[in-house]
Amino acid sequence: MPNELLLAGSVLLIYGAVLAAYRLFGKTGLYAMTVAATIFANVEVLILIQGFGMEQTLGNVMFASTYLITDILSENEGKKSASRAVWLGVFAAIIMILFTQYWLLYTPAESDWAFEHITAIFSTTPRMLLASFVGYVVSQRFDVWLYHRWWAFTTQKTGDSKGYLWLRNNGSTLISQILNTVLFTLLAFAGWYDTQTLLSVMVTSYLIFIFTSLIDTPVVYLARAMKQKGVIKD
Repeated sequence: MPNELLLAGSVLLIYGAVLAAYRLFGKTGLYAMTVAATIFANVEVLILIQGFGMEQTLGNVMFASTYLITDILSENEGKKSASRAVWLGVFAAIIMILFTQYWLLYTPAESDWAFEHITAIFSTTPRMLLASFVGYVVSQRFDVWLYHRWWAFTTQKTGDSKGYLWLRNNGSTLISQILNTVLFTLLAFAGWYDTQTLLSVMVTSYLIFIFTSLIDTPVVYLARAMKQKGVIKD
């Protein structure tokens, strides 16, 4: 199956899972998705694929879903709930780093077949995980703050607290993703690649984030409509 089709399917699958978690479990479901997305994205980022004419790492869509989650929480549940999701993601990332590195301290049995593969995956990830962790903390905290700044600005200018959802959604996520892209690329790959390659990775990653951010706007509108109709579990 072509990678392009798989990538498109992953957007539907991941964003659909976010909505399903919110519909079934309310805020708790979104918190659970934040933890899952943080862990999965940190593993997927190790996989390089070719798609839409670009070489890219997996994990971009999964990671982008964390911004979708904080925007839904900001819109429907308040800034405190969105910040809570960010810190849950931070905790999940820390726990993942600690445990995956701790596994590597063991001496496997002679009959073991998995340790070699686990080592191949996670022995190369401390720097990647740290880069992802820093990018996540800085950009997500900024995203929540900026979302509410955009909200206050449009409400003050128009008197409509419900309008311009598309602006606060995209205005916060797209700017926050610049921070994440630059921080992650420099911390993960500086010294490995030359400047031109680093810039290429940044541009490619950000183009993907632009696509995933624009696609998530209808999902935020749908989540708000679900909340207003009272179908979200408390």
